[in-house]
Amino acid sequence: MWSIQAAIARHQAGLTASELVVMEESTGQAAAAASDVAPGAGGAEAAGGMKVVVAVDASEESLHALSWALDNVVRLHPGASVAVVHAQHSVDHFVYPVAAHGLAYAPPTALDSMRRAQEENSRRAVARALDVCRQKQASATAAVVEGDPKEAICEAVEEMRADLLVLGSRGLGMVKRALLGSVSDYLAHHACCPVLIVKPPNKAHHK
Repeated sequence: MWSIQAAIARHQAGLTASELVVMEESTGQAAAAASDVAPGAGGAEAAGGMKVVVAVDASEESLHALSWALDNVVRLHPGASVAVVHAQHSVDHFVYPVAAHGLAYAPPTALDSMRRAQEENSRRAVARALDVCRQKQASATAAVVEGDPKEAICEAVEEMRADLLVLGSRGLGMVKRALLGSVSDYLAHHACCPVLIVKPPNKAHHK
């Protein structure tokens, strides 16, 4: 079994082979999977502390992943910094083509309404995440990025020069995973740093 520190060390040593690290807890806590992917931005350890980025949304799974990371990663690395990142779809994501014309149209008032709703949802998601950090007495920064969550988070992680990306597993079934894809799957293969995927407590021992 590889530790998180070992996975990061192997990543920083330039190894490109993917590995899956599964850690299961015996008291109903999370099981996690850490994926060591291709080398990229990182190295905050050498600069004075590990940079941990946690992707959050409105789900309980993402908040559980944040809480788990604070308890089991950040607390064990003095000097580690935490950034929570929330990705919101652009308004264009909700505008659909007009049949037979290939044109996208939505009244300006509808676009403004959708944009305000998106901003409010993002504000709430980030506020809940920062509340978790405060409860754990951990300082954290927050950022909201716009676009497809897979690509937006991937770009944010690179720009932040993260040493570790943490996210929760939504537990999609095989059909949904095949049709919709999985954000965690995408990031595990494309993020420029090791990825830690935290499973929900009630699913941690049934996978």
